[in-house]
Amino acid sequence: MPRQLHLNAFLMNTGHHEASWRLPESDPYAHVSLEHYVDLARVAERGTFDSLFLADGPQLWSNLAQRPAGALEPLTLLTALATATEHIGLIATASTSYNSPYNLARRFASLDIVSGGRAGWNIVTTAGAEAARNFGLDAEPAHAERYARAAEFLDVALKLWDSWEDDAIVGDKAAGVWGDDAKIHPARHQGTYFSVGGALNVPRSPQGYPLLVQAGSSEDGKHFAARYAEAVFTAQQTIEDARAFYADLKARTAAAGRDPGHLKVLPGIVPVIGSTEAEARALEQTLEDHIVYTHGVERLESLLQLPSGTLELDALLPGELPPEDAIEGAKSRYTLVVELARRERLTVRQLIGRLGGGRGHLTLAGTPEQVADAIETWFTQGAADGFNIMPPVLPSGLDAFVDHVVPILRERGLLRSEYGPRTTLRERYGLPRPANQHVSPELTAV
Repeated sequence: MPRQLHLNAFLMNTGHHEASWRLPESDPYAHVSLEHYVDLARVAERGTFDSLFLADGPQLWSNLAQRPAGALEPLTLLTALATATEHIGLIATASTSYNSPYNLARRFASLDIVSGGRAGWNIVTTAGAEAARNFGLDAEPAHAERYARAAEFLDVALKLWDSWEDDAIVGDKAAGVWGDDAKIHPARHQGTYFSVGGALNVPRSPQGYPLLVQAGSSEDGKHFAARYAEAVFTAQQTIEDARAFYADLKARTAAAGRDPGHLKVLPGIVPVIGSTEAEARALEQTLEDHIVYTHGVERLESLLQLPSGTLELDALLPGELPPEDAIEGAKSRYTLVVELARRERLTVRQLIGRLGGGRGHLTLAGTPEQVADAIETWFTQGAADGFNIMPPVLPSGLDAFVDHVVPILRERGLLRSEYGPRTTLRERYGLPRPANQHVSPELTAV
């Protein structure tokens, strides 16, 4: 079968553009509306997307004046969406810095069971002092330490997900034997960051464990992805940068002893779609006209770790900025933003406009054919296995993509027209169900 796109719908309240909530069509309360998310999930399922994805962070994002703030806890919301959909994967963001392995492994196993094998975990290490202060810390842990903790966290989670063998439940009513204790394997983990003694209190789920997703593109992030990730959400502005990232990550995955085909690279794109290119550009300009630039300056100074009042709207970025190795927060996003501003000689105002739609992800403004052309080019020229679709305005942006771009991709043989017999999220991504580490390869093969 010819290689086909993997599409993920990244759903964010009223849309990814920071000014989306100000448009007449937008509901300022969408971020806490179950009906809103149910409708979006069903549209994405109509478009035969592999999955949908909810971002999250353990802090109040931005300030209340800027855009709808706060968010429903994603695992809770996705459990509700599991009952409203049949096929689409359900990926939740959860932090390894501010959770414990036992509780989080249990919650993801539960979502996988409830959804019939459609759960995915976007693994994040959570940058920012604001989040750290919500958990009794004075400052965020160092970048390398956060990734070291994440690696141990995931190792523990894998032990917990494998703590039940698949056939541990016997259900022998006549003999009065419900399960086989010999097929339960306590974690017995004692490490640098975690001590976990027992087995999970949830049976092994339909997928074995959820699809493992990761979004960091720093050196630490790429090392972690090569070792664990099965899908990577990434941000590049040019096809050259995307191809270089794709080749590098696939090579790292092979060097880690894994099949590079078992890691899918999904760059984020923000499709601004119009029936004509002029119509798309007009929508893009309308959104940019609604940006409140004082908010944009505050965010940019925070990202670049500059003192308040440093940036001037109609000037270029300062010549002297902190080096990447001094950044303990979002290292890869810092580098992307600085390189974009330097490469295109953007003023602070222009840079804020470019970042307003996707925070550094590629924005494609054009007709459905032009958007489909760009997707096909990146997909066929070694830059992507699929895409993280980030509609600038919701619900209209997702409707436009599904109604007008998806049919073109299907006509070109790049996207399925129906889901078919495969049922789990892993199967949609072309991935095998992982063997239980406590079962010998010989028994697994049999």
